[in-house]
Amino acid sequence: MERIASFCVDHTKLDRGMYISRRDGDVVTYDVRMKKPNGGDYLAIDAMHTIEHLFATCARNSQYKDSVIYVGPMGCRTGFYLLTRGITNAAAIDLARECMKFISEFEGDIPGATEPECGNYREQNLPEAKKEAKEMLKVLEGITEKDLEYKALLN
Repeated sequence: MERIASFCVDHTKLDRGMYISRRDGDVVTYDVRMKKPNGGDYLAIDAMHTIEHLFATCARNSQYKDSVIYVGPMGCRTGFYLLTRGITNAAAIDLARECMKFISEFEGDIPGATEPECGNYREQNLPEAKKEAKEMLKVLEGITEKDLEYKALLN
């Protein structure tokens, strides 16, 4: 079998940030990397679940809502994938920033976190999600379009 694109990125060189993971026609997959891979510090499952609910809610209610295809967690617990269509890379960075700010400041009931709405609604951790989003917001503040390329990280 062919080696998939995400396994061609040297995760020993990858750091926290935002990267273009792949392009499939007009769909762009962004790697929103919240933790350094294999660094021993990973997103707690309950916090990751809360971030997923809030990130998806924010993205799908933003000015870019018609361009958001998917927001979902990485199995390795180091970040999220953001799939978009029809927006610029700069807009995707702005969207990620907007969503991390939204999460870091969120108060109230977590959207979609009831038994009828979610398959594991009890596993949520808003305080930890807010802390992780606040840390990621600091990382995203310095990200520019030129930082989105994996170039030096391919093996």
